[in-house]
Amino acid sequence: IDFDLILENIKDLNSLVGEGISEIEHTARGARLRRPEPLPVTLYRNGIVVGHGAFRPYQHPGTQQCLQDIMDGYFPSELQPRYPDGV
Repeated sequence: IDFDLILENIKDLNSLVGEGISEIEHTARGARLRRPEPLPVTLYRNGIVVGHGAFRPYQHPGTQQCLQDIMDGYFPSELQPRYPDGV
């Protein structure tokens, strides 16, 4: 697993979805700027944790697909239904 490539591609993906850019949130009294909640990805020697989910070993097929998506420069396909505009 190329951790440097994963970190570089996560940084690139974050910039594509507008990291640090606020969104307009409409309220009962008007509107306010709000920053989208980030989704943390924690890399360990033997697996990953995405968000507040369970630990996932690198040998798990879903973990391998997630990391392959990132290494290929794509937003992980498993997250697309929950975050269609990225995160």
